[in-house]
Amino acid sequence: MRVRIGSHVAVAGGLVKVGLAEAAEVGAEIIQLFAGNPRSWVPAAVDPAADEAFRTACAERDLAVVVHAPHLINLCSPSDVVLSRSTAALELTMQRAASLGASTVVVHAGSLVTAGRRADVLRGLRDLVVPIAHRWHDVRLLIEPTAGAGEAAASTIDSSVEYLDALDDPGIGPCLDTCHLHAAGEDLASIEQVADRVGLIHVNDSRDPAGSRRDRHESLGRGTIGLPALENVLSALQGIPMLVETPTHVRDVALLKDMRDRVGAADRCSAVR
Repeated sequence: MRVRIGSHVAVAGGLVKVGLAEAAEVGAEIIQLFAGNPRSWVPAAVDPAADEAFRTACAERDLAVVVHAPHLINLCSPSDVVLSRSTAALELTMQRAASLGASTVVVHAGSLVTAGRRADVLRGLRDLVVPIAHRWHDVRLLIEPTAGAGEAAASTIDSSVEYLDALDDPGIGPCLDTCHLHAAGEDLASIEQVADRVGLIHVNDSRDPAGSRRDRHESLGRGTIGLPALENVLSALQGIPMLVETPTHVRDVALLKDMRDRVGAADRCSAVR
């Protein structure tokens, strides 16, 4: 299956006028966007006509859409207030994604905030998250592990698998970020362990060394991960959509497409031997 490649796009100023213009500029086959301010609990004002125009334009262009949930959401918080705001914000994000014709919502796995809470949090996670995912069954919910700073609820492959097992829902999968995994000290080759569960890849190089626990994205090939390791990820996860969240979207989307072509050509050669 041919993997879709694209980037995160800005939509402030207009979903179609700004967001789709940027998508065309980078040659995106899939885009990711925030449906509101990612650092605010206040939901964005919604214009149903604008949502419909965007949905129609994306369908005409065969452009897949992913909505990233606000960064403030923490489904593992010890605060009842934060949990209440987080579930409400996730519900609104799923609803807005459906309105925009998006196939997927990505939400960060969250933070335990304080040590010693992991077992209790994981036990309650399913009842908190799965009902929301089921109410918006046309939109797939993906959990994005973070870079491992603080008391991250999921950052490595093992902790991410444990998190997903706690949710116990085959419809909910991981969205892996190469920068996050690298920062968490994970060998990117370990991605193969969860290849059958991954719904989306954020392909980003890292400004910092492995194990730094610092989430600072870099242009592909200009960071501490490097192009060979990123190409191995593409090879291991063929068919899974990939997005860049880097300072140089146009360049990096072109690089990923070139990798896709090389990986596909190599596989075709292997098949005829």
